Amino acid sequence: MSVPLLTAIVRKPSGTFNEVEMVATNQKEQGTAAIPIVPVDTRTVRGVCSHDCPDSCVWDVTVTNERATALRGAPDHPITRGGLCAKVSHFLERVYHADRVLYPLKRVGPKGHGRFERISWEQALSEVAARLQRVIAAKGPEAVLPYSFAGSQGLLQYSSLDRRFASYVGTSGLVRSLCGDTASAGLSATQGDAKGIDPLDLRYSKFIVLWGTNTMANNLHLWPTIRDAKSAGAKIVVIDPIKTRTADAADWHIRPLPGTDGALALGMMHVIVREGLHDRAYIEAYTVGFEQLQERLADFPPERVATITGLSVDEIELFARAYATTQPACIRLMIGLEHHENGAMMFRNIACLPALTGAWRLRGGGLTRSTFSYLGEMLNFDKLLRPDLGRQQSRTLNMAKLGDVLTSTTLEPGVDALLVYNCNPAVTVPNASQVRVGLEREDLLTVVLDQFVTDTCKYADYVFPAATEIEQLDLVPSWGFLNIALNRPAIKPLGECVSNTEFFRRLAKAMNLTEPALFATDEELVRDALDVDHPWMADVTFETLSQDGWRRVGMPDGWLPFATGGFATASGKLEFLSPSLAEQGFDPLPAFTAPIESPAGDPVLYARYPLTLVTTKSMHFLNSCYSNMERHRRSEGPCVLEISTEDAKARGISNGDQVLVFNDRGKVEVIAKLSEKVGPGLVTMPFAWPARGPQNSGVANELTNDTLSDWGGGASFHDTLVQVKRMSHRDEETNI
Repeated sequence: MSVPLLTAIVRKPSGTFNEVEMVATNQKEQGTAAIPIVPVDTRTVRGVCSHDCPDSCVWDVTVTNERATALRGAPDHPITRGGLCAKVSHFLERVYHADRVLYPLKRVGPKGHGRFERISWEQALSEVAARLQRVIAAKGPEAVLPYSFAGSQGLLQYSSLDRRFASYVGTSGLVRSLCGDTASAGLSATQGDAKGIDPLDLRYSKFIVLWGTNTMANNLHLWPTIRDAKSAGAKIVVIDPIKTRTADAADWHIRPLPGTDGALALGMMHVIVREGLHDRAYIEAYTVGFEQLQERLADFPPERVATITGLSVDEIELFARAYATTQPACIRLMIGLEHHENGAMMFRNIACLPALTGAWRLRGGGLTRSTFSYLGEMLNFDKLLRPDLGRQQSRTLNMAKLGDVLTSTTLEPGVDALLVYNCNPAVTVPNASQVRVGLEREDLLTVVLDQFVTDTCKYADYVFPAATEIEQLDLVPSWGFLNIALNRPAIKPLGECVSNTEFFRRLAKAMNLTEPALFATDEELVRDALDVDHPWMADVTFETLSQDGWRRVGMPDGWLPFATGGFATASGKLEFLSPSLAEQGFDPLPAFTAPIESPAGDPVLYARYPLTLVTTKSMHFLNSCYSNMERHRRSEGPCVLEISTEDAKARGISNGDQVLVFNDRGKVEVIAKLSEKVGPGLVTMPFAWPARGPQNSGVANELTNDTLSDWGGGASFHDTLVQVKRMSHRDEETNI
């Protein structure tokens, strides 16, 4: 009779016995059959979530006999506080998922069908390297395009050896501006950079404006700070055309029409100046161009702004007065606003408000967005990225225009090789229908490094298995808080998976490249990034991060970035009038221009497509990550189009009907959900979803607008006009 092996998940000091071992020892001493004991090795490894999220939660992974058995938020971390979001709390299911890619794959069927055979790393790298070398020999290195974004925000996996490889080879450069760059450009045009107050100082605010951010869903760990401020008497205002969870929890929800926030800011400024609520002393000492601003504000009285925004005159005036007279007041900005044709100008206009009221003078007053505006200056990106390796200045291509890039007949040289990692562009990039057309090219070598066979992988010639965060070393600076964390690998990579850094080492070797910088170890890369002498980084070293897993940078307590000016503009002052914008051919003053693809834009287009589509983030998906997993799909429910009762009734649509959402870029079939979250003229869909699901065909980004923002290089996702119709049986049969 076989005796079952026993294991015990017990952490024990060295040299002690657990209860199972004691029983077995007694049995042996008494001459009875001993129970075989399997040695138990249990340890806890500290790491950090590297997803595209401002929180960058620190976590602890329990590893038992080299298998990760538990993961929880670090209880001693002041931001994470032991809690993880719904997306990440079951992360280990993702690590050990049956569908995970564990070995290199080679396409054996038509592009888009997702049919592959397993091959060896040696064969895969040999074939990929040979094809890349042929492309480079025929058309030059610019015919190769590395394409990535924030699938991992850790510095090593997001931007280290991949950038060194691209620079050294001379590939086309990628403008990675889908998120963040437009907001930073807009703020910088007014105040010289994108800096703001420490987000945790919102606890001192008395008037908090959450402008274009669904904090409870997408910045969860900041909500306790906002809740504490509210308990202390602060008023919470949400500005969002959609009735989000955060809007429901706020004291006041203001719902301008999409793309009109810049006009609302101008209307607020009109009221503030008209009623003498501006801070004359701050304006005189620390700003330039106020007289010209006053002239511009005359064009934006509340009556006109009400027509533009869909708000009432009373609400605009009440909001402006409340903001100007309740101090300290702070505006919290995130990503949503920048996804418009006028996105940069929106941020520029809003950045004028705290200077106009002198809100920067007080702790808890001013503006806050991404803390990376600080952290980015404290890390050694020159040493990490090594731009000096470049043989020549390469061209750059904007990632939002991938469809144009892959289908262009005039781009010289055309892109004939695409290396995709940290990204799923077939789903997450605007105008995804055109992206898919480009990915179908038989002459395009597409190589994807990923953890699962995503929609993009289905078009790949080769898929390489990517490691997860608990399988690799990484350095993760938060962009929502002033923390930097070190992620230690908890387990060895499953199967034949590798980190992005290891992939590029192997690819460089396969291409017979010998530059030593292309083969740096991960620890060397971390040390390169931390090789700085910034005073706020004195306690942030590889050694200190190894002790606790994270450090907060040494920003002085109560830091007020612009209390006495000190703006990073050429004038040293906040610029209501911007000479730098004038030099670039832009309006030097705060302004408003309606997006072309909007109700106030192209009247012919609006007549054909009278509904504005705004895409939203899902609670249980992180962009397109987790959308393949049953637990998350079940929690999220079906992919739906939320539409107002009024718009649904006008189209004969009932709740639960299958509907077709379409415009000139594409068409998507989804389930209709009649909702109070959206007003007439507005519909919403999740940002990223598998292209084919149980109740959907296509994804929202097959419809979205890839027009670039006014400046900053972002895409106009939210300036998307569509029409919706109820699908009949005939439509379904003919796939109309």
